Amino acid sequence: MRILMAGASGFLGTWLADRLTADGHQVTRLVRRPPRTPDERQWNPSAAQLDPTVVAGADAVVNLAGAGVGDKRWNDAYRQLIRTSRVDSTTTLATTIAGLPAADRPRALLNSSAVGWYGNTGDQVVEEDAPAGEGFLADVCRVWEAATQRAEDAGVRVVRLRTGLPLHRDGGLLKPQLLPFKLGIAGRLGSGRQWLPWISMADWLDATLFLLAHDEIAGPVNVVGPNPVTNAEFTREFARQLHRPAIIPIPALALKVVLGGFAHEALTSTRVLPATLNRAGYPYHHPTLPEALKAALTP
Repeated sequence: MRILMAGASGFLGTWLADRLTADGHQVTRLVRRPPRTPDERQWNPSAAQLDPTVVAGADAVVNLAGAGVGDKRWNDAYRQLIRTSRVDSTTTLATTIAGLPAADRPRALLNSSAVGWYGNTGDQVVEEDAPAGEGFLADVCRVWEAATQRAEDAGVRVVRLRTGLPLHRDGGLLKPQLLPFKLGIAGRLGSGRQWLPWISMADWLDATLFLLAHDEIAGPVNVVGPNPVTNAEFTREFARQLHRPAIIPIPALALKVVLGGFAHEALTSTRVLPATLNRAGYPYHHPTLPEALKAALTP
């Protein structure tokens, strides 16, 4: 397939672009700077600038663009960047796709979203048909997903990837926690009762490829593992895998001091199940947390 990808230099995008290329697909990467390699094309989503000929003829578009949610301490400016970096890129792609002649449009748009859509659901199990919750990330996800509508209205299959927490030692949830856990100075966050919707990196990659290939699947898809765990359960298993204690809980107040506005999201409980992937028969490599963590920590 000919894949046009935005966000190919991010944590997930780097893995996915490499995997697609290794599998024989042709990947064209959208970049904001001048292109440096033959497989790059420049765009400016903040100004809604994208040459339609770059999109024309692609079999699918994958959009993973967006400022990292956990990369910096949140303030008003970074909150705005989190929102605009997602909505602007999605709007630019969807509008460009819709403006092409029908014969030139890609067959599919796989657009990143997040389980943040559901907000704080406590112990309640949620699937793809659950409404958007409350809070900053839920609001971001609401407008983020809505920005794909123009492509959908143009007849393009749109999949909204409500991704959970991918597990890999080089990024995402695990990387910033590795050193504290190895030093034995880590523990549960807050009460530890909040649910974590994790997924192994291998399953995130294969589930995304699965969704690219299955033309019958459209709409929101929870890209998460089939067995969510609480933060306390995650903490115990992570420490066990590293052969270290994890007995120092991090109080909610301390999180608010360190993380600012992101502390609320870090303490959010989201018990999400991958109903669409399950119905479609996606075969998980790592259906349990111990399996996923073992794979994530193996060099």
